[in-house]
Amino acid sequence: MFLKKNVLFSGNIGENLNFGKENGTEEDWEQAAGIACADEFISKRKQGYYDMIAQGGTNLSGGQRQRMAIARAMMKKPEIYVFDDSFSALDMKTDRQLRENLKKNIGDATVIMVAQRISTIVDADRILVVDDGQIVGNGTHEELLKSCSLYREIAEIQLGKEADLNEKCNHI
Repeated sequence: MFLKKNVLFSGNIGENLNFGKENGTEEDWEQAAGIACADEFISKRKQGYYDMIAQGGTNLSGGQRQRMAIARAMMKKPEIYVFDDSFSALDMKTDRQLRENLKKNIGDATVIMVAQRISTIVDADRILVVDDGQIVGNGTHEELLKSCSLYREIAEIQLGKEADLNEKCNHI
């Protein structure tokens, strides 16, 4: 479960997280926020999980709103997660850490991730490359570098020239 638009409501952080799990506890909030890398900024707020969020989350940055929305999805613990460009407002370090946290914490849940950054999807079991509504590539990162010219072109633009692609992807 993930909302296309990360809507936050006026109320405190915990109440916003409980939108994903009605009777969530502070322990649930801490676990979900930790997975979503939101604990970093929540811990700096005066009242932590009881600190107020303005309507629409206007008192949070774009990346903080994204992480709150991801934490809310973590509270729900669905069988399928759909992240539709949900990592776009995150810096590369947070993106990488969040992906690692997801791997460790979502169990057998299915993750569908729509992304424009190669680094966000490089470790995916299967990547679909879509161009003008048509699937033009299907495979792992390594397979697509060899078989899909559009994917390779995007990878070169984002990650550098051919000789550096595999090396750079392994460090992202």
